[in-house]
Amino acid sequence: MIVPPCFLTETPEMSQQPPFALSSELISELLTGMRLRGVDYRRVQTGPEFGLDFTARPGGAYFHFLAVGTALLRTGDGQLHHLCAGNAVFLPRGGRHQILSAAEMPVQCINSFDAAPLAETVCAVKACSGSETRPGAVFFYGCMEFDLGGMQGLGPLMPNLMLVDTTSGRYPGLVPILESMQGEICSTRVGYAGILARLADVVAAMIVRGWVECGCDNASGLVAALRDPRLARAILALHRQPGRDWTVSELAAECHISRSVFAERFQATIGVPPQRYATELRMHLASQWLTEHRLPIETVAQRLGYTSQAAFSRAFKRVTGQPPGASRQKVQKPTA
Repeated sequence: MIVPPCFLTETPEMSQQPPFALSSELISELLTGMRLRGVDYRRVQTGPEFGLDFTARPGGAYFHFLAVGTALLRTGDGQLHHLCAGNAVFLPRGGRHQILSAAEMPVQCINSFDAAPLAETVCAVKACSGSETRPGAVFFYGCMEFDLGGMQGLGPLMPNLMLVDTTSGRYPGLVPILESMQGEICSTRVGYAGILARLADVVAAMIVRGWVECGCDNASGLVAALRDPRLARAILALHRQPGRDWTVSELAAECHISRSVFAERFQATIGVPPQRYATELRMHLASQWLTEHRLPIETVAQRLGYTSQAAFSRAFKRVTGQPPGASRQKVQKPTA
């Protein structure tokens, strides 16, 4: 079945709906914590007929921008999505997918083609024979780790595919950014690979923001809590002061409701009790500080409000399944 590219594109019904009721502070909190790491960009030029396979990347994500031509994108469930020049696609779950000139085309793994380095993290791929003078399609894609920071609870709620039609007028801010990406990847200016990585952060943030503003597909869990002003204030307080030893009563007071109503509503909406959510948030931040920022375990424990390193280590192992030291050593292992 061919699915039209309707997701995250503007419809008359959407344009008539009131703005999505979510605190701008919470949106900022989400976007500030989001990171794309290990970005590997490639400029791909195809012939008139092509079938390219992109393997699944658990814990990762894919981003595509079709600059020239048309194509079909087939997701793991077999659905086909029409793409035309100007479409951007974000797959936050890193699912397997294919980009094809026609549905019946045989596919070849994108990694089987030679990649000519353009910069440290940017390569050029020609998925066509040398005799073809006109490309069938030209697109840029990146594969990366997708980290939502303290808002990791949003990850499982996101769709497998976010398709943005930049010609619809709903995302005018994306057009100049994508044009800048195209200009940077085609240039030879010093430092353009680093600029591309930063632009990718911005594009992903804008796509995720669009998903949030459009109602998040009416997703439940954390998204529903962020839309609920009686819960959103407590979540914002937890993210702003993760090291504070919050009690359920204090969180309920942030929301101006009773302790019992808050606890029941939080559990029913997010699926975990407030203090478990707070602990898991702390441990996610701890993982970032230990592995990315290389902070000492004792410093991380103090930042998160633990009175001793031992207490922090017990909580970290209970949530992540390994002690903090093992998490750091895992990152330090040399790669082959």
